[in-house]
Amino acid sequence: MSHAPQLGNAHRLGIGIGWRPEIAEAVEALPGIDWVEAVAENVCPDHLPDSLVRLRARGVTVVPHGVSLGLGGAGRPDTKRLTDLAERAEALGSPLITEHIAFVRAGGPLTASPALEAGHLLPVPRTKDALRVLCENVRIAQDSLPVPLAVENIAALINWPDEEMTEGQFLAELVERTGVRLLIDVANLHTNHVNRGEDPATALDQLPVEAIAYVHVAGGIERDGVWHDTHAHPVSEPVFAVLAELRSRVSPPGVLLERDDNFPPPAELSAELTTIRETLREPGPKPVRGKATATGSGPSQQDGPATPATNTDPARQRLALAQASLLSALVAGTPAPEGFDSRRLGVQSRALGAKRAEVVGKVAPELPRILGGGYRAAFLAYAKSRPMRGGYRRDALDFAEHLLIGDLPEDPAARRELTQWWRDRSGARPPSRAVRIARVARAVLVGR
Repeated sequence: MSHAPQLGNAHRLGIGIGWRPEIAEAVEALPGIDWVEAVAENVCPDHLPDSLVRLRARGVTVVPHGVSLGLGGAGRPDTKRLTDLAERAEALGSPLITEHIAFVRAGGPLTASPALEAGHLLPVPRTKDALRVLCENVRIAQDSLPVPLAVENIAALINWPDEEMTEGQFLAELVERTGVRLLIDVANLHTNHVNRGEDPATALDQLPVEAIAYVHVAGGIERDGVWHDTHAHPVSEPVFAVLAELRSRVSPPGVLLERDDNFPPPAELSAELTTIRETLREPGPKPVRGKATATGSGPSQQDGPATPATNTDPARQRLALAQASLLSALVAGTPAPEGFDSRRLGVQSRALGAKRAEVVGKVAPELPRILGGGYRAAFLAYAKSRPMRGGYRRDALDFAEHLLIGDLPEDPAARRELTQWWRDRSGARPPSRAVRIARVARAVLVGR
């Protein structure tokens, strides 16, 4: 029996845009905005941004969009993160909550190895094990949230070896087993077409379009044959073409324009929203071509777990080992796991390092100012074999301590300023020279 959600008129959102503090004023002034989406982790439910309060007072719907839950990870969803998402939905009066089909951390107790943070959304292998774990994690989230959950397909640079399903089949099985709604990002479908050779039309034919809660549209850029889903460039014609493909199958309840950086003038945002509206006015849905389901080596409904998966479940343990091995190669410099394209892993690793440097520079803008033009190179050298261990703010402190241990920066005035910055935020005195020498010696011994 199918559990696909029925989306009626009450769930229609209309045309929206991603709300970001940098463009809050522009978003409020844009005509024809029915709803906005805010990154959940950037909203404090006890102190909502004034802009969001004003938008809500005008009747504009606000949807919290989570980025750190890691539903596709091997572990069960963190209770605190679920509680935080629920509080934000209630504070905003939201009709639903959205998250990603991705893993963002690995290692830890399931693997008896150090916990690793990606700082990014990484793809889940389309296998029976991964689907089993994902379905259980989605059910846990659904039971913990006060409103319906919708999950988003992500963009990826890498392929997992020995996958058993296409993206469309994987999403169809997920909806069938859990009843979760889908947030379909057409830019991500285009990204996966360029990077992984996956046809967007085939994915749209295979997934249950009736389960779509809303759609993302965003820009990116192609470099050296790789599409980077930047959310910092104009929406390209191929992405609008995928939106038109989707529109030919279903009238989506909502479509949202995402922009996270390099924000253009309001007129450019308005022009992209106009193109979205024009694309949606194209001829209505056509008969759905034979919708494929997971067959052959892919799972069937009977493959679903008879009992809830636990942290000792063999599927979770196998997935945990696979994800930890991949993430370690990406952020800690360990060898590429068997079956992966090492060149493509290198592209992904460099992209993760660049994003990490950029975000740390934003959450701690004093560091690029103190270090000047040498900030980026210094941070990338630091990050090459030092995984993030507690979020970006902790990463900024660890980076500063790393520099101070190495008697950097060389300029005494800059080093004094960095020392004071670190001391103000860490609550501790910078390590003495004796401590620095002991740490270096210990690192040498450990590395033997």
